[in-house]
Amino acid sequence: MNRNLWLLAMLQGLFLTNNVTFIAINGLVGLSLAPFGWMATLPVMGYVVGGALFTGIVGRSQARFGRKRAFQLGLLVAFGSALLCAYAATTRNFWLLCTGTVVAGFYAANAGLYRFASAELAQPAAREKAVSLVMAGGLIGAVAGPWLAKHSRDFAEAPFAGAYLALAGVAVLAMLLLAAMHFPPVPARTAARAGRSVLQLLRQPVFAIAAMAGALGFGVMNLLMASTPLAMQQCGLPFEDAAFVLQWHVIGMFAPGFFTGHLIKRFGTLPVMGVGVALNFACILVALSGVELHQFTIALFLLGLGWNFLFTGSTTLALTSYAPEERDRAQAALNFFLFATLSLTSLASGVLVTTQGWAWLNVGSLLPLGAVAGGLAWLGFRRSRPVAA
Repeated sequence: MNRNLWLLAMLQGLFLTNNVTFIAINGLVGLSLAPFGWMATLPVMGYVVGGALFTGIVGRSQARFGRKRAFQLGLLVAFGSALLCAYAATTRNFWLLCTGTVVAGFYAANAGLYRFASAELAQPAAREKAVSLVMAGGLIGAVAGPWLAKHSRDFAEAPFAGAYLALAGVAVLAMLLLAAMHFPPVPARTAARAGRSVLQLLRQPVFAIAAMAGALGFGVMNLLMASTPLAMQQCGLPFEDAAFVLQWHVIGMFAPGFFTGHLIKRFGTLPVMGVGVALNFACILVALSGVELHQFTIALFLLGLGWNFLFTGSTTLALTSYAPEERDRAQAALNFFLFATLSLTSLASGVLVTTQGWAWLNVGSLLPLGAVAGGLAWLGFRRSRPVAA
């Protein structure tokens, strides 16, 4: 654990501040501007669609310019896209708001590599703890995101335009922190060390299960989280309650980061991921039990805990499945699967919660969770066979 890791954890926290604020306000701003109610979460979807579209470009920029310059470029885009969203909210232009969130997806795809960069800043024996520590930096977002959305929404005349302006300031702060960081140099590449293609990597059970678990686990979390402010509004609960629920959700997402790495080191990656799946099932049971504030809070907190175990585990599992020369290609592929899944769940969250309701949204989440549970069980059985023999 070193200075660069702590700074990277703070960058992760500022990135999550951006994410949580976007999630808290984009659906509500979209609902006030969209031509039809079911289009309310299109700005949320635009953010993750942009992330999927830009994964290839981000991967190439990381390979060409190195971590630091590529991350700086991502923060410049974060600053500009926040200003564009503020202008869209001020002029009440729904499609310009969607455009701004798609552009912001470049930042999302870029900062999505912070967790992989953390493994490069620590000794090999400590990379599980390094990934976990940087993920724990998201606690900053847990506190700052809802607080920022709540207290900056009336800074400007247009509702929530001030929140977007505040996010531009968050990007500037992140640039200052990044300027004080140092990353390992870009490794030299030769034709002889080109490594395997994405298709070849996917033929590996470990890489395939890591990609599936990370994407579907994050997708279920996004499906329920993105729809929560709309569901709570439909149930007559005020925005302040939604901000409170999201705050506890993000605490659940990142507080375990201080010990998840230790658990993975002691018990193994697959058992920790299995606990994450179980916590997701518990979240759905609580959500189906009622729509009072305490039920939303407990369900979203359990959802955050389950996501942390599952996503930290899938990241650690993926790190074992590719060679150093395949790093950028493998990480770009993992991020593409992640953001493609988030794109689908962001659209589905708005459509399902406004047409089918909160209960059916939770019931539908059981299918991808069952697929993840099956994949983990299959990989565990496959690994145990040589031992049994």
